[in-house]
Amino acid sequence: MSIVVEHIVSFIVLLRRFIRPGSLLKTLLASGVFFCFLSLSAQNTDTTRKVEKRLLDEVEVSAQRAPTEMRTAAPTQVVDIEKLEHLGALQLSDAVKQMAGVTLKDYGGVGGIKTVSARGLGSQFSAVTIDGIPIDDSQNGQVDLGRYALGNAAYVSFSQGQEESPLLSARAYAAGNTLNLETAEPQFWPGERVKLKAGLEGGSFGFLSPTLQWEQRWSKLLKSSLWVNYLRSDGDYPFTLYYTASHTDSSSVERRKHSAVWMFTADGNLFWNFSEGHTMLTKVHYLRGEHQLPGPVHYYSQANSNENTREEAFFVQNRWRLEREQWKVQVMSKFQSTYDFYEDSSSSSITGYLFNEYRQREGYLSASAHYQLPTTGYQLSFDVAADGGLSQLESNLAQRNDVTRAKLLAVAAAQLRISHFELRGNVVLNNVRDHVADLDTMPTFRRLTPFVSAMYTLGEGTTLRLFYKNTFRVPNFGELYFFQSLPRNLRPEQAHQLNFGITHASQFSFLLPGSKGDTACDLSGANSQFSITTDCYYNRVNDKIVARPGHNMYYWSMENLGIVDILGLDATAEYSFSIQQSTFNIHLNYSYQHAVDHSKPGSKVYGHQIIYTPRHSGGGSLRWENEWVNLGATAMVVGERYSSPQNTDANRLPAYWDLGLSADRSFDIRPGTLTLRVAVLNLLDTQYEVVRSYPMMGRNWRIALTYEF
Repeated sequence: MSIVVEHIVSFIVLLRRFIRPGSLLKTLLASGVFFCFLSLSAQNTDTTRKVEKRLLDEVEVSAQRAPTEMRTAAPTQVVDIEKLEHLGALQLSDAVKQMAGVTLKDYGGVGGIKTVSARGLGSQFSAVTIDGIPIDDSQNGQVDLGRYALGNAAYVSFSQGQEESPLLSARAYAAGNTLNLETAEPQFWPGERVKLKAGLEGGSFGFLSPTLQWEQRWSKLLKSSLWVNYLRSDGDYPFTLYYTASHTDSSSVERRKHSAVWMFTADGNLFWNFSEGHTMLTKVHYLRGEHQLPGPVHYYSQANSNENTREEAFFVQNRWRLEREQWKVQVMSKFQSTYDFYEDSSSSSITGYLFNEYRQREGYLSASAHYQLPTTGYQLSFDVAADGGLSQLESNLAQRNDVTRAKLLAVAAAQLRISHFELRGNVVLNNVRDHVADLDTMPTFRRLTPFVSAMYTLGEGTTLRLFYKNTFRVPNFGELYFFQSLPRNLRPEQAHQLNFGITHASQFSFLLPGSKGDTACDLSGANSQFSITTDCYYNRVNDKIVARPGHNMYYWSMENLGIVDILGLDATAEYSFSIQQSTFNIHLNYSYQHAVDHSKPGSKVYGHQIIYTPRHSGGGSLRWENEWVNLGATAMVVGERYSSPQNTDANRLPAYWDLGLSADRSFDIRPGTLTLRVAVLNLLDTQYEVVRSYPMMGRNWRIALTYEF
């Protein structure tokens, strides 16, 4: 234990050089006290319950099961921790960039807000979960993916429609699609009790990010992990400012100002393995961040922004699961508290000095059960799930300072599997009720939404799949009660999702021809894997909520006007093969989205592509692992988009592509392993914007050192 304490103290000293004094250091000390208490508790348990030495020497097997990608009726994409490290992914937003059918809205830089939407549906149709437990934001319904780091993730999965798992929360059933981050469970060699991992990553424009991970096995039943990260960036990167939408006329080189970010994250986990199939995971998560907001770029204006935000988030959650041969049960709970502060001290703001404060608290409880009938010749199973949640939002805005939302969701589902055919179906009851302190009426939203899917397997590796899903989105607090003079009787948005696809996977060995006659090279162990997925889909959104400015740009009114039709195609392909000491992996994806506004025939925007949705997008990655230096390359291509509902030349954003290169090498340095990674991002220094007037970084580099022992 003295080694552990020594490394923790060294890490705190390192952090003090880079972070400002205050609550960050207090949080580190509090985390240390918390885990020291756990240490004493676990040691006491070990002394009272002596475990035989042969049990300690057993090989530990507790690999986490990621969702399958090929044989699912709802398209699912998975990126495991190994690939995340190869891509140099820092934040949850980095993990979804290479996924088909996903649109990432990025406001620039490391600290810029990042939200995800899929297949033309708004970001509020996407459920973001950690270990299957949702992250909720009743204020604006959007989760900033830049707030969540990937340091202790096992994998990230994204499921269109819904993930096919026997134990899902009711919220996962109700969402249009689900992005899940699964926490990695510590793995130990026989007799191993402690694992430490320290890392330091730096790069362009003042980027610096030290990390410490501590994993401990306290007993055969209990393991823990503590992951601590600090991230900072000056964000003062250069960019090219174009004065016309064509990007071919006048331009100037400017520099992003007032764009620094500081962010501290601490994530602690307890893994209980009571017996085979009987587990519990407890997570405590704390985040504190400060962002300088540079604001949008204005032509011929170098005025500095005076906008700043500060956020603080804390949640504790628990997942208990019991699995047997014919039945499974799961109970999840969570308490979450967040604080968001925004200020604008510029004299040009509408109200002079402007500041908004929001405090949100949520309690969440979910229970689900799965039962499979003891049948022969076919499989028939049933699932039920129920979620309850209570959210409260307090604000300093005088017109609506206390809003409470109660949610109740219930699900009944069934699955039938006969030979090569599988049929699933479920119905979700959504019940949402609001209470506003200064209003007599209390809006209530209630709806039944169905889902049905079918899948047929052709031979060993080919699958046909089809699903239909109806979802609806309740207006968030911002749309109903804030930033407008009066509340509106808004109807929930409804989405109809229809998908048809085909998947194929195969694995085979091969020999390359030799140099003479029919002889072949000695490639013992050479093998190859190939997979491809293609999905066509049609989505329709009814009663889309749109915002219209009121008597000034601060107060807006909300109305149900929109109808959006989305016709699209998602395709992925992956090929990997190994020859002696080398492994090659190639991954490609492509998406087509024809997402048009059909709200009002004859209007100026009827039949136009919805904003920030490219018709064509895609990407790819190449990885070569060998005994010398592992090499990788990534590419992302995004077609033209429009920043306004009216598709005119003035509103067009040009297409762009982003290319990155990376190299890494591991060295065995007793008593551990040192890994060095070098990456160059946006190699061609492409100047582009994901969101109008928020330029992205050009060419930049990163170097990371990680020592694991």
